[in-house]
Amino acid sequence: MLFNLLVPLADEFSVLNIFRYLTFRTGGAVLTALLVSFLCGPVVIRWLRSRQKAGQPIRDDGPEQHIVAKAGTPTMGGFLILLAISIATLLWADLTNGYVWSILLVTLGFGLVGFADDYLKVSHHSSRGLPGKLKLAIEILIAVTATVWIMRMLPEALSDNLAVPFFKDVLVGLGWFFVPLAIVVIVGASNAVNLTDGLDGLAIVPVMIAAASFALISYLVGNAVFANYLQIHFVSGAGELAVFCGALVGAGLGFLWFNAPPAMVFMGDTGSLALGGGLGAIAVVTKHELVLAIIGGLFVVETVSVIVQVASFKLTGRRVFRMAPLHHHYEQKGWAEPTIVIRFWIIAVILALAGLATLKLR
Repeated sequence: MLFNLLVPLADEFSVLNIFRYLTFRTGGAVLTALLVSFLCGPVVIRWLRSRQKAGQPIRDDGPEQHIVAKAGTPTMGGFLILLAISIATLLWADLTNGYVWSILLVTLGFGLVGFADDYLKVSHHSSRGLPGKLKLAIEILIAVTATVWIMRMLPEALSDNLAVPFFKDVLVGLGWFFVPLAIVVIVGASNAVNLTDGLDGLAIVPVMIAAASFALISYLVGNAVFANYLQIHFVSGAGELAVFCGALVGAGLGFLWFNAPPAMVFMGDTGSLALGGGLGAIAVVTKHELVLAIIGGLFVVETVSVIVQVASFKLTGRRVFRMAPLHHHYEQKGWAEPTIVIRFWIIAVILALAGLATLKLR
């Protein structure tokens, strides 16, 4: 909004030229989202506690220590994250940019799905929320809508192609088969973050790391000079997504203040589904779908651990891990929660650096 209001006045007031700079507005989005989180966090948490007397229902089949240690902690804290992201993005982004609105659609749409899921769990005092098939169907519908919209905005040469990292000119033409691929990326990223969100602070930091990585990728992809230098595919207007990513980083930092062990609030599906879906959609816009699997490799590993566990038990009756997702396996082995969380953060940083290395290794 500030960009649209103030940049037209820059010819008369040269100081307003600063709002033309994407880096300045991205920094503004970080600070704004952080400030909104700090100011609104205590109010939101008090309101959630007043509405959720028993807090988030703890799964009976989860680690036993969670039943005692985490009982009574309110969920749906993702509402605070979405509030901060929305305000910061709307304030600092170019609101004539269609990519910004498409990413907001995915993020808030998945957030509403998660909100409904969390609400049913809390109101029914059960770990079961929306029926799985209904939940997945709504997620796919949102992803299809966003993908078709994004494809129409992308350059024709890129709209239905898959870019391959490490190769400067390789594009795999998929035609309309690109739609199901994008759905897998968006819905898969959403649910992968959701599976990772099982310990205090475990999911939000890797999400911020991924968001910071894609802020850089968006900026480079949307800049013709840098894109040409790095020999990556130029997507005009994609740079504006750096503002959204900055808002996500700021909102994540603010939420972490309240989610640090012992957590005062959980993000719930309201936050995890939304953040994962948003990251997946950004990967589709920037043509870095495969790089997302590297940068978000921690989420991939957590998801694969669940798939392997379920498949092994159904086929052989044996479990590969003591408990899935993977972070629960290490809990069962006796690792302290902070140890698991910090080591997973370190892995997330390493994977993000590996993913960013693909920008130059071509």
